[in-house]
Order: sequence, then structure tokens, then C-alpha cells
Amino acid sequence: MDRYGQDILSGGSAHHRRPVTSKKVPAARGLVVEEVTTGWVGAILRVEKSGGQRVVVLEDARGRRRTFPMGPGFWIDGKPVELVPVLAAPVNVRPVVTASGSVAVHDAPDRVAQPSRIWVEGAHDAELIEKIWGDDLRIEGVVVELLHGVDNLEEVLSVVRPTRESRIGVLVDHLVAGSKEDRAVSRVRSQWPADALLIVGHPFVDVWQAIKPEVAGLRNWPAVPRSMEWKRGILAALGRPNTTQEDVALGWKGLLGRVHSYKDLEPELLGPVENLIDFVTIDPVTA
Repeated sequence: MDRYGQDILSGGSAHHRRPVTSKKVPAARGLVVEEVTTGWVGAILRVEKSGGQRVVVLEDARGRRRTFPMGPGFWIDGKPVELVPVLAAPVNVRPVVTASGSVAVHDAPDRVAQPSRIWVEGAHDAELIEKIWGDDLRIEGVVVELLHGVDNLEEVLSVVRPTRESRIGVLVDHLVAGSKEDRAVSRVRSQWPADALLIVGHPFVDVWQAIKPEVAGLRNWPAVPRSMEWKRGILAALGRPNTTQEDVALGWKGLLGRVHSYKDLEPELLGPVENLIDFVTIDPVTA
């Protein structure tokens, strides 16, 4: 017989046994548990309040039901658990993508504007890009500037002078073969290296036309006589006031208000804008 008993430093000592902890488990309907004190085994039928506390109703294999206080005191597969409420699905979940379809970055710090820029012909182009790609551009620190017409492109570039470290991307309206825009762009492209300047365009007469016609409630964008300004012709077709510049501004505001995501735009605009964003956000060190 051991006169001194079991070595108190051995693993078998009660003083050195780790306390058994219960794992928190959501009390989901259908989960099978065993109540420790009674040995009752059943599936969770529901969770309810009774006498100011939450209880779980268990139903055994014979259809009999018993109610127990929710919390510790249950087993699952012979291991202790603590039943806790099932978390409700969150409401008002913030969107996981931006209007452009890219992954949203929430609570990102403000970023200093980068030297690279995107230039567009007019205010409506800039506002449409802001509506769809604004979140992405702010994350990247990219600013959109106004040319006020492709005729000013050559003069603007002579001032800003694009470089590999300070890229310039330009979006041009109605960039189709043989147009005046095509001739102007061809002349400018030859003056600057391809890794400093990228000029892309869409085929539409105006950026309004890059919005899908059904967004405006039309089956197709109507043909506008050359004798009439395109925007005013569209407003006339829509039955909207169109005689003043204020009419045009209000008409554009209403149309832009119907645009919610990239799905409302034609692919002929989506591709060029995405190319510009990629171009001006390239790291010049790794490019």
C-alpha cells in the first residue's frame, strides 16, 4: 500500500484536472440535445419565453414534449453545451458591391488625389461617371476633369503633359471612324507615349445615349434631325420642356436619377471607362 497516496503533481490529481467547459450552441430548430439532469433526449421544437426567461421545448422520438430553461445543462453527442438564442439575420445590410459592380470598401480613409487623371468632354459625362464609378475612384484617389469639348484636348495636354508616373486617360464622345473626333484623337495620340496617355471613346452622339433607352421609358432612342440639338430633340420626344438650357439641365437630372448601376448603361460605355480606370491606377513601379 502506498503510504503517501497518489502523487499530487501527477495528471490524475483532482487539483490539476481542467474544468469541463460548455460550448455555446445556437438553439436551432431540429437540433437533438440531451438534458443532463433528467436524461431527456429530444429535438428542439421551438424557443419561447415563459416566466420571464427563455425556454426550449424538446420533442422526443415518441412525440412527447418537455420544456427546459435555455442555457447550460445540455449535452450533444456526450459533450456539454450551452444553448443560446439563434442570431437574427441582420437588417439594412450595407451593399457588398458598388454601383459599378466592384467589391465595396466600407469606412475607407480619405485618400490624397493621385497625379493621374481622367478627362471627359463635359459635365454630363463627369456626373454619369461619378454616379456609377465614384466610389471606386475615391478609393483610388482619381479625379475626373472636364475638357469642355474634344477641341480643347490638344491644348489641355500641352499643359498637363502626361507621363508614365502621371498618366492621363481621356473619354471621347462619338469616337467613330471618319468623325471629327477620330481625326482629333489620331493627331493627339501620335504626340505622346502609349504608357502616358490613353484615349478611348464610345460611339454615341452624346453620353445620354449610353444610358439604356428603357431607363428613360423608351424602346429605342429616337432619331433627332441634324438641324436640332440632340439633347433637346430627345426631350421633345419624351414630351419634356426643351427650349432653354435650364430645360436641358432638368431633363438630364431626371434621366440621371433613373440610373442606379452599371446595368443601366450600354456596354459600349462600360468597357472604355473600365479601361481608363485600370490605366490611371497602374502602379508605375510595377508596370
